[in-house]
Amino acid sequence: MSRRWIPAALMLAALALLTGCATEAVTASSTAQGPAKVEKLAGAEQSKVTITDKAAQRLGIQLGTVQAAPGNLLVVPYSAVVYDTKGQAWTFTNPQKGVYLRHKVTVDSVRDATALLSAGPANGTAVVTVGSAELYGAELGIGK
Repeated sequence: MSRRWIPAALMLAALALLTGCATEAVTASSTAQGPAKVEKLAGAEQSKVTITDKAAQRLGIQLGTVQAAPGNLLVVPYSAVVYDTKGQAWTFTNPQKGVYLRHKVTVDSVRDATALLSAGPANGTAVVTVGSAELYGAELGIGK
């Protein structure tokens, strides 16, 4: 192999390794051995996403809590809100360890890093503030 091809071969090998690592963190799998398991919920557009502790750690999943606000509004960190391709707002709830459910929300307004919701999960519900986009990608099967 000539000297000028060595850097290109090294870059391709590094790219292959990086691509494999990134895919592992968000790939949905139908087996319990995979980092994520996606189960379609009966009668719902959403699915239940279950991830391993290692996958949660690699994704950097962080949680916050829905809070009540005056005027029958709910408050979540704006980072907890994700939008689908139709512009619908969602948040991922965390009803039990490793389990995430996408929940439709209605954003009333955004102030600084806070979203005021006129509809959403109940006060006190745990919501994902970091890692929602990756959970959404796993739910949709992106990278599968």
